[in-house]
Amino acid sequence: MAALSAPTAANAQTYWQCAPFARVFSGIQLFGAAASWWHQAIGKYAHGEAPKMGSVLVFKAIGAMRSGHVATVTKIVSDRIIKVTHANWGGAKGRVERDVTVVDASPAGDWSQVKVWYSPIGNIGTRAYPTYGFIYNGAKAVAAEASAAGRALESADGNIGG
Repeated sequence: MAALSAPTAANAQTYWQCAPFARVFSGIQLFGAAASWWHQAIGKYAHGEAPKMGSVLVFKAIGAMRSGHVATVTKIVSDRIIKVTHANWGGAKGRVERDVTVVDASPAGDWSQVKVWYSPIGNIGTRAYPTYGFIYNGAKAVAAEASAAGRALESADGNIGG
């Protein structure tokens, strides 16, 4: 699979907000607005600026993205490119998008700004979004995380669409 290939979108019967979907998909038990997850994670979950499989990338609240955004890392392509699965982003309101390309656009290479694949233009979006970093889920076994992820995708309707 090419590093910057188009994401696959799940046809969702359910309207998902990003935070509830990320909670079910990642197993990270935080609640409320997506941007609040970073501060809620203090003392509960490790967090940092490097992506790890299953970690949650937390976007800051800015402009029209008043509540921020969260997305779960599903693949590390390189030190500056990852794939995420997330809900309710851009043109896919309420829908789940799988394995969406996210690029570190920060000058320091610290993931403090990212650009996200944008389906309507068939490429990485032009806007850089500020992020807090990644929340790591070390509390759950890999099998439990995989089970939760499977349930989340089934709930989002396992039919793959493009």
